[in-house]
Amino acid sequence: MEARRANMKKNVPRYKYPFEYELFPTEIEKGQHWLTFKFKNLGEETLQRLDVELHSLDTFFLSLPYGTGQYLAELKPNGVSEIVFRVTAIGSADVYATIRGREFFWWESGWMRIYVSDEKASLERLVVLSHPYTGIGKTLSAEATMKGLRKSKGLKLEFWVDSPSGKSEKQAEINMKELSVGEEARYSAEFTPKETGWYTLYAYLYDERRRIGHTATAIFVEKK
Repeated sequence: MEARRANMKKNVPRYKYPFEYELFPTEIEKGQHWLTFKFKNLGEETLQRLDVELHSLDTFFLSLPYGTGQYLAELKPNGVSEIVFRVTAIGSADVYATIRGREFFWWESGWMRIYVSDEKASLERLVVLSHPYTGIGKTLSAEATMKGLRKSKGLKLEFWVDSPSGKSEKQAEINMKELSVGEEARYSAEFTPKETGWYTLYAYLYDERRRIGHTATAIFVEKK
């Protein structure tokens, strides 16, 4: 466990005007836990009537069953607040916070990863190795990057594509090599679009039959 933690990104404060913010802990066990969202007002104005919420990008893996919103009457310049949220986790997921205030104030944090400690690997990203706009009939390659969280084997990666007409097709199924702690591995799959419009590409990471990660990206195909 210590070796795994040494290879994970440190939880450091982030900044998006007008807040410096952080969420902790970023590593939890399966079950119900409390997450603390801490934020500081770096602006010059007092913010009033704030509604602070936390949202999960994967509600199957990480949910907030007891509601997300909490109210803060005001936050003065250089003021710091800590809001606590109860979550239920069965797998790792990205979350983000929103803050709404009086006079149409709206703020949204970047995505923050919450890891479930018994998972073997993390699906870090998925990219299409081409220009974001491409033409029909041109073969494209999608690349997924995995990172080992514990020494692991028996992992499987699947690539799927949704076409503009609504058809979903599996493009590849890959039995991954054994990963050591902190090791990264990249795998790719190719597909050839035959329609114009938006394609959505998905990567799913499995530990035997249990899904432990997924991500998606999109690309627009033009008629050239």
